[in-house]
Amino acid sequence: MTTPSAAAGAYSALARLADPSAALGNAAGIEGGGPSFGSILKGALGAVVDAGHKAETQTQAVAAGKANIVDVVTAVSETEVAVEALVSVRDKMIQAYEEIMRMPI
Repeated sequence: MTTPSAAAGAYSALARLADPSAALGNAAGIEGGGPSFGSILKGALGAVVDAGHKAETQTQAVAAGKANIVDVVTAVSETEVAVEALVSVRDKMIQAYEEIMRMPI
């Protein structure tokens, strides 16, 4: 079961990803001081990978008898929320690409 704090963290990361003002500025050719979409996406992917590594580390620690099972469940659920958020962003990107491809020229 995911915790409210893990879900809130995932949603805040997505809100930073989908900042409409930054997208409008870049589409208009205005260079902002913020990072590019590619670097934000790369950071989000890195965060998901790090969450996965944390879950794996916790799982190995509980197998060795050095960690609490609650920590493992928390780490796994945080990873699950991060992966679900990433899949949701991927689906939206594919949907946007398909919509652009359907536009008449």
